Amino acid sequence: MTTTTTTRENGSLYTHIENNIATIEFGHPASNSLPRELLQRLANEFNSLSKNNDVAIIILKSESERAFCAGASFDELIAIETLEQGKEFFSGFANVLNAMRCCSKLIIGRVQGKTVGGGVGLVAACDYVFATENASIKLSELSIGIGPFVIAPAVTRKINISGLAELTLDATSWKNAYWAKEKGLYARVFESIDDLDKEVEIFTEKLSSYNYEALSEMKKTLWIGTEHWQELLLKNAEISGKLVLSEATKKALSKFKK
Repeated sequence: MTTTTTTRENGSLYTHIENNIATIEFGHPASNSLPRELLQRLANEFNSLSKNNDVAIIILKSESERAFCAGASFDELIAIETLEQGKEFFSGFANVLNAMRCCSKLIIGRVQGKTVGGGVGLVAACDYVFATENASIKLSELSIGIGPFVIAPAVTRKINISGLAELTLDATSWKNAYWAKEKGLYARVFESIDDLDKEVEIFTEKLSSYNYEALSEMKKTLWIGTEHWQELLLKNAEISGKLVLSEATKKALSKFKK
């Protein structure tokens, strides 16, 4: 169990490989939020592990015992001044989701705490997710004048359109971990982080003992019908990039900054 938190401005990313299981751990001092550099490093890491023959399974986790992920870097969001900058910023999430989708290895999410915005997309792109009772989720994008357009396909794939509508339109409310489990975002929910980590270890050790080729083929099967995401997510990044420049969004972001 990790209790430390990075102080690095652009966040941290570490990968540990043991017994054919790769554990990716990311962190950021602002509740494990995701600046562009960290998003790029995540995408690169999934692409690299996809080709690593010594890896059967990937675990995705974040630092500390509190928030799993606060979503997009707020500081970078408010600094966007042009459409190109906006598209580039949101493309960071598109690239990570596509890297997770195309990764030949099954990705197991380990979610220990609250998750917001783009972090929910990260969870949705995992193939199987374990969480604690504290792992509430929220999509607050509409409340600041944008929308979760880049991550929407990944979230919808897990919780359907009705779940996306409930989560997105009620933009200021948290949905608890059991709501997320009922909708299909989480596979299992535990009372404590200790219980969570024990089950993640047992589950991934068992999976890693299976035929690697079968695991890879199962990954492909789970993602059938998403081949168009390479273009779709980048197109949606442009929508978000345009909206973040609107006067209404600038005013909303200014209030949040204050």
